[in-house]
Amino acid sequence: MLSPEEAWRRLEPWLRPLPPIARSRREALDAVLARRLAATSDLPQADVSALDGFALASDLEAGAELPILGVVAAGDPPGATLSAGAALRIMTGAPVPVGADRVVAVERTETRGDRVVLTEAGPEAGHAIRRRGEVLAAGSTLLEAGARLGPAALSLLASQGIDRLEVHRAPRVAVLATGDEVVPPDEEPPPGGLRDSHTDLLLASGRRLGLRFDTLGIARDDPEELETRLRGGLEADVLLTCGGVSAGEFDHSERVLARLGATFLFDAVAIRPGKPLVAARRGETLVFGLPGNPASVLATFRLFVVPALDRLRGGDAAFWSDAFAVELAGALPAGKGGRDRFVPARLEATGATPRALPVREAGSHDLAAWAGAELMLRVRADDPARGPGDLVEAIR
Repeated sequence: MLSPEEAWRRLEPWLRPLPPIARSRREALDAVLARRLAATSDLPQADVSALDGFALASDLEAGAELPILGVVAAGDPPGATLSAGAALRIMTGAPVPVGADRVVAVERTETRGDRVVLTEAGPEAGHAIRRRGEVLAAGSTLLEAGARLGPAALSLLASQGIDRLEVHRAPRVAVLATGDEVVPPDEEPPPGGLRDSHTDLLLASGRRLGLRFDTLGIARDDPEELETRLRGGLEADVLLTCGGVSAGEFDHSERVLARLGATFLFDAVAIRPGKPLVAARRGETLVFGLPGNPASVLATFRLFVVPALDRLRGGDAAFWSDAFAVELAGALPAGKGGRDRFVPARLEATGATPRALPVREAGSHDLAAWAGAELMLRVRADDPARGPGDLVEAIR
């Protein structure tokens, strides 16, 4: 049985970014850039005013009075001129007139008809002028390959007139629930049966990641039916199965995957919940066999599948790479049993160090304990018991 870090190391070589595809800027939210982009123009494209005020051409003392020769507005073409002994009213973002070397804020002046009086000494040369190209020079790096395209990055692309770009393709993900005891959520389960909650968990998680997950339905504990469903799922980039990976007589998923030519990377990880996690490759498809218990599905998906999907999209996530420290607001028992334990927790307060309250859970079947949790705490196998005020590792 592998430690979670060892399991990730076995998985990592297979997490190459998917090939680039062309996307329009407005279709590229949360995508990862596949090629470096260069600035197409200087930003700003001219020397512009940083505030509303008056353009000046020389040093001036408090009380100086100047004629106002006109107004320069944002969007006006460059070319207005100004000589010493006069002023031009100027708006934020307007091109600085030829001859002007500073801008005084309107709040530091008084206007008297067509003249302006400085109420304090004028500013130094260069004050409140944004120089051409000071944000970006044409040809300089706009965004590096590997940049994730959030709203600010897309706004930057728009400022440069860039609409088409190459990003890594998002992985296509298929979801298959398994088990004779499992029925769709809108059906009444028979005695001993249960409704399929895993598919909704995974579909919703996919939407939160900005990905589309497709469901293959529920496969019965019949090797032939399972093989048919798995063949369909192996057309995707990633196949997620739920259940059927433990050592039970009717847990067929691993045997059927082996018959279909899958190569197994691991089939057990030293974690609780989620020990029977399976990872395999078949051709270009990555397969995760998630355990059947609800908490196990949630934990293994967050710990392994989420960073794997990020890598396929061109990101750099890894197992536990986004962990941060939280301060406990309650007791956390010591580690035991040779496995790292992952515990649901509620966020009690935010700040420089967030506070987290562990949620008492009955076991890996206890979905209710996880439903209100915002965090997952890690208790390593050899960790001592800890209590309020102690620091522990967590992820969202």
